[in-house]
This record gives sequence, structure tokens and C-alpha cells, in this order.
Amino acid sequence: MPRTIRDVKLESRAARLRLTPGRKPHFKTLVPNLLHLGYRRRYADQPGQWLVRRYVGRERYRVTPLGLADDFQDAGGSIDVLTFAEAQRRALAHKPADARAADPTVAEAIADYVAWLKTHRATGDDAERRAAKLILPALGKVKISALTTGQLNRWRDALAEAPPLVRTKKGAPQQFGTAPESADDRRARRATANRLITTLKAALNKAFKDGHVADDTAWRRFGAFDKVDAARPGYLTVAEAQRLINAADRASGFRDLIHAALQTGARYSELCALRVRDFHRGKVAIHHSKSGKPRDVVLTTEGANFFEALTAGRGPEALMCRRPEGGPWLPSMQARPMLRACENAGIKPPIGFHQLRHTWASLAVMNGVPLMIVGRNLGHSDTRMVEKHYGHLSDSYVDEAIRAGAPKFEAVEETSLRPLRR
Repeated sequence: MPRTIRDVKLESRAARLRLTPGRKPHFKTLVPNLLHLGYRRRYADQPGQWLVRRYVGRERYRVTPLGLADDFQDAGGSIDVLTFAEAQRRALAHKPADARAADPTVAEAIADYVAWLKTHRATGDDAERRAAKLILPALGKVKISALTTGQLNRWRDALAEAPPLVRTKKGAPQQFGTAPESADDRRARRATANRLITTLKAALNKAFKDGHVADDTAWRRFGAFDKVDAARPGYLTVAEAQRLINAADRASGFRDLIHAALQTGARYSELCALRVRDFHRGKVAIHHSKSGKPRDVVLTTEGANFFEALTAGRGPEALMCRRPEGGPWLPSMQARPMLRACENAGIKPPIGFHQLRHTWASLAVMNGVPLMIVGRNLGHSDTRMVEKHYGHLSDSYVDEAIRAGAPKFEAVEETSLRPLRR
């Protein structure tokens, strides 16, 4: 028997009776893009009705009544009075036998992929926001089966020439920056387009793999821009990192957050999710990572002492890095405190929080930590990303490691001859 999907607005009688009566149903997704359970109560003194909405193709849905909700009488006395769980089971009987008949749009493929990301990765919300603003307006209503390589190329090129989005207050019209003018502006816009291409192709590939579309030729022939990745900005020196720690606001808890980032190389979102119980025996356990794979970050003695002091006398479920009132650090809360800390520390130009991760990796590589170990602490599955961004810092370490550790056979004969050198 399938697990009952939870919904705080629909699953209990009291919650449903708090909803405003009207003609518009409240829907809960049972199968992304294909099947939804609905509840509608038109009048306050009458019980609501369960509905099932099923996608039938060509951007059309079919809505079918299932029975009355158990708003005023218990289920079981009548076959037509259903609880939330019973309505789900009856709705699932309407699931299409062949999902490929749905012929989904790009928007439906993105929604399916985002739902998968939210379950298996930590990037679902970010992918959903980016897609809503930069993919769906142009391609959302297009059927995947009707996509062409030329259409995708035109979308990519238009995106690279468009002005960038800038942060806008919630509910206000979207604000834009200036159109790219310099070579570096164009490179940056193309790099942004490449990140969106990655999201779009991942969603389309998932739809193809799941059998919702029969041919992937259109996007297999569609490629990203070449050679647009910029070199990562400069890392902090040890002295600059010390100044930044001392300049960060202690009262708000932001100093601890910066110090934790410099000791671990962890991402902001990873640090915000840490609990006291995640520090154990000189390691910090990262359970919620970008890749979806948990890892242990090995600490130095100094790092272990810092986390020992940070967690002393606190319950295991308490947040490791918290704000004064005890609440968590939320997305984007770090931007302004980071800017103030850089100004107070005299770091010009100011850096973003993510560059603390870059600082940890750069200093570790230059101190001789093998790239494989750096990659494992950072959460990369192999050394390719580390080599791409930090490999140039390890040339001297590689030279010394080969000379010190490569095999020696002592089979070279000594001779008095020496090569002539200019």
C-alpha cells in the first residue's frame, strides 16, 4: 500500500473546516505533473467534496468527483464519505497506466526535476527560482517533443545578451542591471547561461530517462558556451582571515559562523544546518550537502578546540551556529554582515561568504595537503574540481612529493661525464 502523502491543510477535519468556502478547489500533488487530489467546499454548512485531477495530454486536465469528505460525519457509514487517506487511495486508481502519453511540457519536466532535487539534493529551491525567472518564460509552455536544437540555441544566445537580474523586493516588479558591454560582462552572462543550461538539460534528460519523451536528439546537439569560466577570486591570507574573524560581529553570532567556515571549508547552507551532535571526535558531520551525500570534515587541532568551545554545555539538538534569539541563519542573511566584516577588517574589495571555502582549500593545498584529501573534505566525488580551481597552487608540492616518495632503484651507474650546457 503506498504511503499516505501529508498535507496540513487537508489531512484533518479541523484543518479543512478552517479553509474559506468557495468554488476553487485546493489541490495536493500525488504524482508530479500527472495526478492531483482536490478538496472543494462551496458552502460553510455543507461537507466538502474530494476530487481527482488527471492530466490527459495537450495541456488539458480531467476533474472527476471521488466522494464526500468526512467533515461532519465519520467515514465508513457510507461508501461516499471518505477520509483524506481513503481519498488518496481512490485518486491513485486514476493514475495513467502509461505516463508517456502525457507528452509533458518543459515546465512540467522542470517541476518533476525540482521535486527530485528537493528529495535527493540540497539545490532544489535554487534551481526552482532560477528556472522560474530565466527558463520558463521562454520555454515553459513548449512540449518537450516539439523542442528543436535551433530553438534552444536561440534561447541560450538571447539569455547571454540580456541584462542580468538584480535583487528585487518580494512582490515588486523584477529589476534588471545593465546589458553586457565589456568582454568580461559578456563572459559572465555566458557563464550564467551555462549554469541554466545544466539545469535545463538535467530536467530534459530525466524526462527522457523516465520515458516521458521518446527522443533526446534536440538537446544532445545543444551545447553550452566554451571557455567562459572565470578564475576564482583571490583567497585570503592567514593574516587577512584573522582580521576578518576579529572584525565580525560577535553579538549576532556571525563571528562563529565565519570562524566555522574557515576551519572547515563548508558551505554556508551546510554550516546553517549543523547541530551540536554533528561534532564528534575531531570531525564535523555534514548531513545536508549540495550533492546529497553526507561526509565527515576532518578538523585540525585548532579547529577541534574551536568546535569544542562552541558546543560546550549545549544540548545535542541545538543549532551549532545560531543567531542571538536562538533561530537559524537563513538564506541570504550572511550577505550584509559579511560586507560589514570586510569593511571593518580592511579587506578590499570585499569578498563573499563562499570565498571562505575557497580560502580554506587554497591554504590547505599550499600547505601540502593532497588534492584528494582536500576534495574529500570539500565534498567533491573526485579531484577534478579541486584540480581545476586549486591545482596550480600545488605545483611545488607535487615536485617535492615525487622527489621524496617516488621509487628509487639505485641502478644508475656513476660516471665522470657531464652534459655540456649553454
